[in-house]
Amino acid sequence: MLFTLHFKKIVIMGTLFIVLLIFTMGMLSGCKKQDSDTLVIAEQYGLAYAPLQIMQKKGFLEEALGESVEIQWVKMGNTTAIREAMLAEGLDIGFMGIPPFLIGIDQGMPWKIMNGLSESPLGLVTNDPDIETLGDLIDAGKIALPQPGSIQHILLSMSAENTFMESNIFDHQLISMNHPDGYQALLVDDTVVAHYTAPPYLFYELEDENMRLLTSGKEGMNGSFTFIVGVCQETFYENTGQYAAFQEALDASIAFIYDHPEEALDVLSEAYMLDREILRRYLFHDEMIFTKELNGVTRFIDFMYKQDYLNNQWEAEDVIWKNN
Repeated sequence: MLFTLHFKKIVIMGTLFIVLLIFTMGMLSGCKKQDSDTLVIAEQYGLAYAPLQIMQKKGFLEEALGESVEIQWVKMGNTTAIREAMLAEGLDIGFMGIPPFLIGIDQGMPWKIMNGLSESPLGLVTNDPDIETLGDLIDAGKIALPQPGSIQHILLSMSAENTFMESNIFDHQLISMNHPDGYQALLVDDTVVAHYTAPPYLFYELEDENMRLLTSGKEGMNGSFTFIVGVCQETFYENTGQYAAFQEALDASIAFIYDHPEEALDVLSEAYMLDREILRRYLFHDEMIFTKELNGVTRFIDFMYKQDYLNNQWEAEDVIWKNN
């Protein structure tokens, strides 16, 4: 679906949707997740989620929690799906970019950031030989990215603001696709002329001699930033046993990647169905960093508030849980 509306109109519609959904969930309390013996975790697509793949394959979370808790992993295409599942209390932890998280909390979503997960190179790639600059991209065709308000959307808006002093200049060209579909569309759909994506899809595209990078996330952000964060609602945060166990398992998973790189490659090459040596280049790329530390939250808040993507100028400490 093309983004034919100004982003702020989308935000208003999203706010009304969340208010209605919260009311509905309050009326349908029998549908809520009540079972504390089940832990449900949602991730999305891409190499930035590698520690979660390690956690699943190595059983670090089962080890930290004990056998009494059933762990369910689900893969979702975008933050909207994660938000809806969490509102319905069918999900405990979700992983996403900082901007869609901020839009959610700004609209009344009762969640906060638990931890960082990764930094990553992000970029806008084109396969059109006539598009060499961002200026050439204006009105040239569709731009695929995960959803309005995604980190890719906000980084593109930052680049547009830096270049044209107009953050929403590309909004009417955007089309929502998850990373695998966006990659395929760039290859086979003549109407899609650019794709704002993340590894491994970014690496796939840049290894194609017919594709080129128009702008990077670092250029838009004017520096490095956390790509993926883990978020949860207060009910899970207050479940101190499971919350602490997850943090312990995540520490172990990140450490495993760096302390046991060969075994990590064995695990992840199977999980991502990638050649082991190709994966080595991707996983240990200079800009691919797995860490729980947070970077860039205030910068995203300031930009998004200034450009009316947020109604409130939040303080970073108001959107991050204090770890126990």
